[in-house]
Amino acid sequence: MICVLGDAHLDVIVRLFGAVAADTDTPAQTSVGLGGQAANVAAWVVALGGRSRLIAARASDVAARLVADELASRGVDLVGPVVNGRTGVVVSLSDGGAQRSMLTDRGAGPLLSADTLDSSWLDGCSWLHLSAYSLVRTPVQGAAVAAAQAASDRLTRLSVDLSSTAAISEYGAAAFRDLIAGLRPDVVFGNQAEVDLVGDLPGAKTIVKLGSDGIRVAGRRYPAARTEPVDATGAGDAFAAGYLVGGVALGLAAAARAVATMGAMP
Repeated sequence: MICVLGDAHLDVIVRLFGAVAADTDTPAQTSVGLGGQAANVAAWVVALGGRSRLIAARASDVAARLVADELASRGVDLVGPVVNGRTGVVVSLSDGGAQRSMLTDRGAGPLLSADTLDSSWLDGCSWLHLSAYSLVRTPVQGAAVAAAQAASDRLTRLSVDLSSTAAISEYGAAAFRDLIAGLRPDVVFGNQAEVDLVGDLPGAKTIVKLGSDGIRVAGRRYPAARTEPVDATGAGDAFAAGYLVGGVALGLAAAARAVATMGAMP
């Protein structure tokens, strides 16, 4: 069982076929569905043969029911409080597989708090996976830190995805590094820019995601699996899930599968 703490919201993927034209139409292909870094990882874990539990705050609107039903249909065990608010929406602008930019409205996602966290949600988990998004905002930061402590008490391994240079920079790179170091993660995932901001963490295996060039671990590069790129959204989440379930090879295969389709879900 792999536990993931963080967001579950709606994703809108927009694949542009040219530069955005002001005051008129721009051809595009769109996809709307379940998203959120934590939800993505949890869904990919199940799709790759593992079991997952998603710990997330859920909103009280109609979209929250759609998100919960979709997670259930994918075999993800969803736990967490229902809070007043609306479900988040992230719009990803994709260039066709190489990179993407995100317009982020996290909605109720950051409203998970330490006093609503039930430590029993971590029972039976071999990994707890956290994202930077859940470590740079309150009150969810308190829940993430409390979950990491509960995981340590259970000898559950901890992984952290650095997630976003913007989120890290806004929080303060030095402060974020100190926060992460205090959690003592076993594995840290990040792209080159994110890792450059935070640096290597003592005692943690840092896995650098290099996009189409694969990954780098402890100075060794592993090439990406061959694929026909369509949309890069969620590729890093797929890799993280694959790595936690079965190691580097499964992670790279999952990332290639993710890049070949629109959207972040398997």
